[in-house]
Amino acid sequence: MSYQDPLNPTVTIKPEGQRISVRELLASPGVALELTLVAGESGLDRPLRHPRVQKSGLALVGHFHGLVPARIQVLGETEMSYLDTLDSPARSRAARGLFSLGLSCVVLTGGHTPPVEMRDAAEATGTPLVVTPSRSSRTINALHALLDERLAPQTHLHGVLVDVFGVGVLILGKSGIGKSESALELVMRGHRLVADDVVRCDWRPPNMVFGQPADLLRHHMEIRGLGILNVKDLFGVTSVRERKRIDIVVRLVEWEEQSGNDRLGLEPKSFSILSTAIRELTVPVRPARDMGSILEMAARNELLRRAGRNATQELLDRIDQRLSPSGDATLDPDRELESLAAPSIDAIEPHFTEVNRASRPSDRPSERSQSDDSSAWVRLPRPDRVPNE
Repeated sequence: MSYQDPLNPTVTIKPEGQRISVRELLASPGVALELTLVAGESGLDRPLRHPRVQKSGLALVGHFHGLVPARIQVLGETEMSYLDTLDSPARSRAARGLFSLGLSCVVLTGGHTPPVEMRDAAEATGTPLVVTPSRSSRTINALHALLDERLAPQTHLHGVLVDVFGVGVLILGKSGIGKSESALELVMRGHRLVADDVVRCDWRPPNMVFGQPADLLRHHMEIRGLGILNVKDLFGVTSVRERKRIDIVVRLVEWEEQSGNDRLGLEPKSFSILSTAIRELTVPVRPARDMGSILEMAARNELLRRAGRNATQELLDRIDQRLSPSGDATLDPDRELESLAAPSIDAIEPHFTEVNRASRPSDRPSERSQSDDSSAWVRLPRPDRVPNE
């Protein structure tokens, strides 16, 4: 099922259902476990569609409520010690009850050797039975890491993803508006290209979306008039990155289309990718506008927001404090304008009079002798009076 982005019809979002077979799980180099198949080889093509494993020991006593067959079932020390207390007919009944549920896979941890009754039930139902020498906790963590990678919800977006100062900037916009040119400018400034034209997005817990390039388009970029460029060959290995978390979405629009948009950033907007809200900025584009600098400022501002700084809110708080020193938000505008006006001459004249009087040398002897010690005042001889002719 695919649907169009309501703000940009050129962006097609298509979620994909992911799956992995038990055979692929055992052959995957990404699993940090030693897994050995001991029974149920006929069921190796059973699909795994759930990213979480399940440790449901109560199923061995016949309590199957809450058990999800699509999950990998893990049996550890506790479950095996319980089976050891049973006789052979009881173990057979417990094993048949568990394996008859159509399980995708059963993993036995701790290096335990499965009893014969469990092997027979696995072979009879075609359920893969796998053993590993690792403990249950390590096994569960390793399986979760692999399943999160292979079964993560995914989608494709038409855009460009760039790593700017460690911030994943996803550039969206209609075809020909300048997404690739803006990304090329960022690469020339020392930032790193992740994907151009097609961005493969996948969701990871807790509520994060990562982007990576399509396999055929990796390290390549299309620039109108120049054709296809290999960014890695042109700028070196430090100019590309294989994968990056998407932190902000920047939507490029034509200058005429941006009328009525919020210019102060008071109305936060978000773009949903795989049901995850990501902060979105709308940036108008026109000739001679330095998009590289604007995108860099968007990344810098995002870093400040992560640190708890919001320039818009701080400015509004300062304005509120200036206009409302007593905390009253309802003020008279005429009164505020009068308070901001320059003081009159009559109001400041007494002040300057006091300053001049204090700076003038005194005629009293004590004060004059004190002033004479300063190099700023030099005593001059008094000229003799000229007699009247």
